[in-house]
Amino acid sequence: MIKKLSAVGNSLGLIIERPILELLHITKDTSLEVKTDGEALIIRPVKLSKKERLCESTKRMMATHEETLRKLAK
Repeated sequence: MIKKLSAVGNSLGLIIERPILELLHITKDTSLEVKTDGEALIIRPVKLSKKERLCESTKRMMATHEETLRKLAK
């Protein structure tokens, strides 16, 4: 796949298509590591520790089931 950069303010941006984002589980909130090997640009999602993944998973679960959890707490 060959891409061209797009102007974003005073910078340049790369548009990544939805199927690729879904394949890599990348959302607008995903932190990305950007580095180079001197010849290529390497972009990958930051891998969270087990503790960080557990916290993120718990936050998503609590947001999804907030109403039910509040009823159970009463």
